[in-house]
Amino acid sequence: MKLWILLFFIALKAPALGQNKLSPNAEISIITCGPDQDELYSAFGHSALRVKDPATGLDLVYNYGVFKFDAGFYINFIRGELFYKLGVSRFESFVAFYIHKNRYVHEQLLNLTATQKQSIFNYLEENAKPENATYRYDYFYNNCATKVRDVLVGLFGKQLKFNEHYATPGYTIRMLTGDRLRQQRWGKLAIDLCLGLPMDKKLSLFEYMFLPDYLESGFDNASISGIPLVLDKTVIFNASKAQPTESLFQPWVVFGIFLMITVVISKFDLKRNQRSKWFDLILYPVVGSVGILLLFLWFATDHEAASNNLNLLWACPLHILVPVLTRNKQYYFLLKPYLVATLVLLVMTFPFSVVMSAQLNSDLIAILIILYIRSLTLLRLMKKTILT
Repeated sequence: MKLWILLFFIALKAPALGQNKLSPNAEISIITCGPDQDELYSAFGHSALRVKDPATGLDLVYNYGVFKFDAGFYINFIRGELFYKLGVSRFESFVAFYIHKNRYVHEQLLNLTATQKQSIFNYLEENAKPENATYRYDYFYNNCATKVRDVLVGLFGKQLKFNEHYATPGYTIRMLTGDRLRQQRWGKLAIDLCLGLPMDKKLSLFEYMFLPDYLESGFDNASISGIPLVLDKTVIFNASKAQPTESLFQPWVVFGIFLMITVVISKFDLKRNQRSKWFDLILYPVVGSVGILLLFLWFATDHEAASNNLNLLWACPLHILVPVLTRNKQYYFLLKPYLVATLVLLVMTFPFSVVMSAQLNSDLIAILIILYIRSLTLLRLMKKTILT
């Protein structure tokens, strides 16, 4: 996040360096920067366009990943109304940050005619104007990588062709993002929890390019007017391999401990024929609140990927009412069918996810078992009419 704040201020000054006419020796290249597992937002890498003209000293990076971090950022983030902008910075300033963060930097020099280079430069200069620079950001379909791809596709159309076999087909967004979040279990959990079936749609190889490394591979195997698009490839900075730091504070550890606590408390409750009210007062409202959040993301925001979320099968918003229904026997006529329905939905979550080609986060299995054990315990205590 600090990167984009820094680049935002750098970008305010850099456009003044822009030139109207490129020399015959000008170069245009795609810059791909490696991921940073320290932050979720940087775990997928970054893409940008570089315009270099040795004859004039021009050396700029056009970066579609700039946003202004202000008080309204988080509100817009929650509502799904993120607006990013095209920023322009000096190449040395841009690359210095990635070297400092030990993130690799690759450059693909594009095999373009002078006319094609000029058309890209003219487009970027026009797009970088304040009245044109802002665009509506989408994590998977309109981001820093897809914008780079779309600039060239928009300018050159059918002249630009991508090899249909540059990557293995059949992957979904969830698969591709999950593969890059192996060191960020909490981040992967949040994505799998909050985003629904649109994440499980199989992508075309063209759509793979929402990820910078696939954009790099795609252009490595692309051609323009029948000739290879990439003329040369350079490793500007080769990051050293850092040993991943393992923490015990992982979802499976936390949920596993909570599962063991649930088993112990439920056995204790059945043995003494008395319910641990405090436990249900925590469990069901928390899970119900998660369900309310999922409904909010689905219906009250512009996050298209949050729609049709199968996690609502187990994270039912009505769970928030369970402590109320257990307080008095007069509510048992509502509580019993509700708990039975809860058990059925918990069991159906797994096969339903398979049928809908969805992917249930494995760390959530412990939560489903917790809800199953506790709901079954409440039903057994109801039979003894000692629930309260």
